[in-house]
Amino acid sequence: MDTPLAPSTTFVSVTRLRLRSPWTLPAFYWYTGRSFRQVKNAPGHLASTPRRQPNFTFWTLTVWHDQAAMRAYRSSGAHRQAMPKLATWCDEASYTHWEQQGASLPTWEVAESQMKSEGHFSPVKHPSSAHAER
Repeated sequence: MDTPLAPSTTFVSVTRLRLRSPWTLPAFYWYTGRSFRQVKNAPGHLASTPRRQPNFTFWTLTVWHDQAAMRAYRSSGAHRQAMPKLATWCDEASYTHWEQQGASLPTWEVAESQMKSEGHFSPVKHPSSAHAER
């Protein structure tokens, strides 16, 4: 089976979450595993990588054929089931998107820079002081 060529312009999505408590880790990992299995087979998915940092902080970095492909993934399956839980589980949640040339994953340095300059906060029920003071 031929693999379709990646478009010259692609859509990048970055998310950052910080869990409020280690008690949510088992359920978070369960949903994360299901979501990563889903993304690997999602139409329009070109590349992805997760990242874990101290203090229960988790990132995702994904590259898509276009924004519509990312939205179709986000709004279906395991990912859709997990999203409502994050408002309770997290005290920080943010995301950013941009277009780039080529299908390669940007570096984490680029992702962090984009998050700082263009990131959007997602609503959480128990925001940290950093999230609340945005």
